[in-house]
Amino acid sequence: MERIASFTVDHNKLTKGMYISRIDGDVVTYDIRMKKPNGGDYLPNAAMHTFEHLFATFVRNTKYKDSVIYVGPMGCRTGFYLLLRDSVPTSDAINLVRDSFEFIKNYEGEIPGTTKIECGNYLEHDLNGAKAVAEDMCEVLKNWTENDTSY
Repeated sequence: MERIASFTVDHNKLTKGMYISRIDGDVVTYDIRMKKPNGGDYLPNAAMHTFEHLFATFVRNTKYKDSVIYVGPMGCRTGFYLLLRDSVPTSDAINLVRDSFEFIKNYEGEIPGTTKIECGNYLEHDLNGAKAVAEDMCEVLKNWTENDTSY
């Protein structure tokens, strides 16, 4: 079998940040790296799950909602993928992620989509853990620019 594109990235060199992973037609895949790969510190499942609910809900309630294809965690628990239409400029995508993480960092209240009807693992959530991850990433992305989005 052919090796998929994400496995061709040297994970030993990756650091926290936001990168363009690939472009397929009019869809841009952003690699939002929140933990150093193979560093021994990974996103805890409950915090990652809550982060996913808040991140996905936030981006789908912005002016870019029709350009959001997918938001979801990486199986390795080192970050998230955000897939957007290429009609969203990279600088706007960075700002969208910054705004999302600020929202999560400051979020109070009921986590969206956490009833048994809405979620397949509705009991496994950690708002404080999600907020801590968001706070860390707000600092990482504070001065991030389009020039920083290449691996």
